This record gives sequence, C-alpha cells and structure tokens, in this order.
Amino acid sequence: MDLHLKNLFDRFQEQFGSGPGLGPGSGTCLMKVEGISSNFIKLLFKASAALYRTEPWRRLRPGHLFGVRVGKDSDWSGKKQPFPCSQFIGGDGGDIGFYMFRSENDAKKMTGSRETIRAPNVELLRVTYELETLMFPSNRKMIKSLSLEASGNDRFPVIDVTRCTSSGELQFRNPTLEELKFVYAFMRAISLVHPLLQADKEGGPNWTKLISFGPFIETVDIQWPPEMARGHELVAVTISHPPGQAYEEKISSTASSTPTKYAEPPDEVTFMDIRVNSNSSSRHCAMCEKEVNGDQSLCCGRCRAVVYCTSLCQKQHWKESHKSMCGLYKAMMEREEELVMKIFMFPCSAAQPCKWLESLGIHQKGMWRRKCSCYSHCPFGLLPVKGGLWDSWGGLDDEEYPGDLPFHNQLRDGISSPILLSGWSEYYNLRSLPLSSPVADILSHPLTVYHILTALSINTKNLLLKGKEVILHYLGPEGEMDWMPAFSEISHLLNGLGNIQIIMVGPEVPTNLSGTTSGISSRVRVNLVRGVYQEEATYLPSPHVIVALNCALDRYSSWGGALDLIKAIGVPAFFTEQSEILCANAKQVLRGAGLHITHPVTPNPFRSPVKNHDSSTNLPSYSNGFVLGVNA
Repeated sequence: MDLHLKNLFDRFQEQFGSGPGLGPGSGTCLMKVEGISSNFIKLLFKASAALYRTEPWRRLRPGHLFGVRVGKDSDWSGKKQPFPCSQFIGGDGGDIGFYMFRSENDAKKMTGSRETIRAPNVELLRVTYELETLMFPSNRKMIKSLSLEASGNDRFPVIDVTRCTSSGELQFRNPTLEELKFVYAFMRAISLVHPLLQADKEGGPNWTKLISFGPFIETVDIQWPPEMARGHELVAVTISHPPGQAYEEKISSTASSTPTKYAEPPDEVTFMDIRVNSNSSSRHCAMCEKEVNGDQSLCCGRCRAVVYCTSLCQKQHWKESHKSMCGLYKAMMEREEELVMKIFMFPCSAAQPCKWLESLGIHQKGMWRRKCSCYSHCPFGLLPVKGGLWDSWGGLDDEEYPGDLPFHNQLRDGISSPILLSGWSEYYNLRSLPLSSPVADILSHPLTVYHILTALSINTKNLLLKGKEVILHYLGPEGEMDWMPAFSEISHLLNGLGNIQIIMVGPEVPTNLSGTTSGISSRVRVNLVRGVYQEEATYLPSPHVIVALNCALDRYSSWGGALDLIKAIGVPAFFTEQSEILCANAKQVLRGAGLHITHPVTPNPFRSPVKNHDSSTNLPSYSNGFVLGVNA
C-alpha cells in the first residue's frame, strides 16, 4: 500500500507540481502559431535542451530575478521589450522551467516565499519542461513528426502565455511568433551567462538559504535563425541581475558602441609609492615605457594598477588615456582575490621566473626551460631533449608528474568515454598528484585545449563522444612546441574514444619542422606548419574548431587576416588571454573585425595557477587566464 501511495504521489507531483509554479502546460501547441516554420520549432527545442543541460536550477530560485534586453526597443511591437524580466522555477520543488514577465513589478507580485502567487491581471510567458508521457497528444505528435530534441532524457518544453484573472483562474494562449523569437534569444544567452554568476557570501541575510549573487551584467551576441534575420544576422542580448543592474554609459558612447560597466573616475589625481620587495622584477612606465625599479616607481592612487616612473608621466597618462580606464582597472584589481587558486601548495607567484624555478629545483631543466628567458636563444620546438618523461618534467619525483599511463576505472554506464573535467582539483585527484606539484603551469596549455573541445564546443564534444576525429587548428604556437610530452595527456583523457588532429600554424614554427607530423600518442597527433594562418589555411584540412592561446590579439597586426578568415569560414574559434585588460582589448579587436562574441569572457578553470604581472601594471596575469569565443 505504501509503495502504491508513493507512486501515486510521485505522479501527482510530476503532473501538478508541489511548489513554485502554475501547474502543468495548458495544451498549447507551437504548430498552431501563425507564421512559424518547422525549422524554427526545431531551433527552439534545441536551444531549450542546451539550456536544460546547464542546470540553472541547481543554484537559481524564483527569488533570483533577471533583467532581459534583446536588441533595441524599436525592434519589438509597442516599441518596448516584450518580457524584460525572468525567473527560474523548479530548483526548490514544483514545476521545472522559467517564467518571463512584462515587468519586474509583475514578477515580484507573483513570487511568494514558497508558492507562485496568482496575481490578478498579470500576463507572463511560461516555458515548462514536461515529461513526454504527461503531454497533450498534439504536442507528442509534433515531437514525433519533427524529431524534436529532448531536454534531458525525457522532457520537452511547453511554451504558453498565461494570464491570471481577477477571480484567480488562469487563461492560456499560444505565444506569438515575435514572443517566441524573444524567448529563443533569451534561452541562447542565459545558458551562456548564468554560470558566470558569483556568489556573494556576505551579501544575503543569514536567515535564508537562498544564495545571494553579486551584481551582474553581461552582453552576448546571438545569431538569429535565417527566417528571423531581416538583414541583421546577430542581436545583442543583455542579461542582468538584479534587473535594475545597468551599465554606466559614458556621454561619448554611440549607438553602436559597447557600453562600459565602469563610470569615469573623479578628476582628482592621487599618487602613492609602490613598496615592492627588493627581489621583484623591474617594471616599465605605462607612459614612456622607461624601465623603473619597484622602490622608485609610482602608481595611480585610485586603481593602484598602473606603474609610472615620475608624477609627470602619471599626469600625462591620466589626460591621454588612463582617466577613461581607471574605473575598469580598479574593478579588475578588486577581483584579483577571486582568481587566486588557493588549493596549490607550491609558490604561485613568479615575478622573477628564474628564481621561481630555482626554488622548485627545475630551473633550466626539461620542458621548464621555456618558462624563463635562459633558453631564448634556442628556436621554439628545438630544445635539446635528453631522455624520457622524467627528464621532460625536469627531474621531478615520479609521483609529482603524470605518467604515460591511462586513467583507471573511468567508465560511464560501463562504457569508456572521454573524461569530463571541472578543474585542477579533479584532475590532480584523478592522477593522484600532490598539490605541491607545479605541473599545472605547463599542463595549462593541453588541458585548456581539452576543456575547449569537451566543454565549450558542443560540436567537438559530440564528435568525440561518438568516437570520431576532431580537427583543430592551433594558431601561433611558440613554447608549447617543446611541450609535446605534456600534450600526450590529452590522449589519456580521451579514455579510448575519439581522435584529435592538432595542426599548429604560425611564423615561429622552425623551417626544418614545418610539414612534420608528431604522433605523440595513439589518439593525438600534431602537425606543424610554418607560415601565416590566412595564407596556409587553404592547404589544410577543414577544422572543426580553431584555438589561439595567450594570443594577445591587440598586440599583433598579423591577426587581422586570420580574423577575416575565421569570419569567412564561420568555424567556432576560442581565444585565451592572460589578463582581463587583454580580454577587454581582444573584444574590441574581434568586434572591429566583424566577429560577434558568442562565448563571453570567463575565467578558465585550467588557467595556470602561477601569477605574473604585466610589465607596466599591477594587474594579475595568468597564462590562459580567460577564454572567449566566436562563432560558437
């Protein structure tokens, strides 16, 4: 009897909910929406499934409201955003889905502490993830006839527009094509940006279990389906939390410019001495680039990020450029603590690389020779190799570096498949490496590549899971050409499924290595090609993804032709930069090339834990610190 009641209650709970939400779908069917195409329905279900995979309900509750802005107000009927406020429901019981409201005030009216309140005369758009077995026949028929993608194992989205009457009853209708267009853009954008929310441990009241998040705003470019484009293939979607969070735009901003998050600093210019340990490296003045010792330098007293040789240079730099950037630098300095990887037990600051390497006993040894300038006379890829893996890792103890061995007992449903990693802690644990081992500093390159292929690029992840080959174009290789033993770790992470061909293209490839192939493992091979990418790409096999690590897009004019080609072929491309300011510059370069950022700037979980500094600023810098993507 107890089992019967449990099954009955579970089915009731699945069908009618038991917490926030307005109950099951109303039976509306997208096939009845005027002007809708089968292709757009498929894209809606695909976007819905992609959002479902990101599991926003793990952290988000109805009390977390988001502001939504898709394009310009003039793009929509009534010259205003259709549903500028949204919330996720289902994280604490009840229906699984999300609601979109006509205003933040409407959202607050309907959000109770435990239940969704039926506020009179409030209209909202609902997307509810329902079990296929509980759906109306018309929707099940649509799913079968169009072969629509499921969300999770057996759920599909039901989309309707609901109005609460003054008597508390619910009225339902099909959404319009324009409303579906809006929700499509929201689903694509929120799946990219909600993982970026940072918990504010001190921001919420002690009496609630609701996670408090810090103020957040991010804009991403979303590609419209062909039938929706109307001459504009992409649209900027801005997600903010809380909804009132907004960019502070400068007066000089134009309609087409990207607003800045930071207001102009006050006119007062303040100075302070930088007191640096005597063993720190020399710096360069941000204005005149003169080399200056730490104990003789000055920095901006507001952001404390920029280094100068004299107060005259500081004042001149303030007038010419720093005044508009000071707020941005200040915010970056305040986030420095968030970037520190506190799990490691070796020194994670390398202001003087040689001394750092000496402290670890690996200076001028093995692959570590590319971590300082002592072997800069030797061309990339041509470091003399003495022996096996032990020598390559600089003579570290056997338990301190990954051996050329497979991972054991890593099966999914009894089948071998690529190992999906969340970060360094998981990797070190799987490899049984001590957290005193510095190998993460070199492994950052191959594991960042693997992270892109298995976490950021859905297409390459699916190919690998199906056991197929992925072709990756790797632009601008330098020191990593001497780190092939480290790149062989990718083969072990594939865990017996799939193959990767990495084609490294760049002007630093030695002439005598160009055209060679290195089978560094059974599942990963590396081809080296000397030259500029846009000139060599015609002769290369078409890539599934393009990668450029620590690329410094704003510092080399040669990137122009490569970016034009990336735009023309439309292949997903991912870039890493070492600091936030380089990311900000990279975004400008990419947008100037006509590329639209589809994967926003995020801290890379496989960035090097070793902190450096740009020579003219105090801004923290980490190899492969941040990743962003286009065409993804």
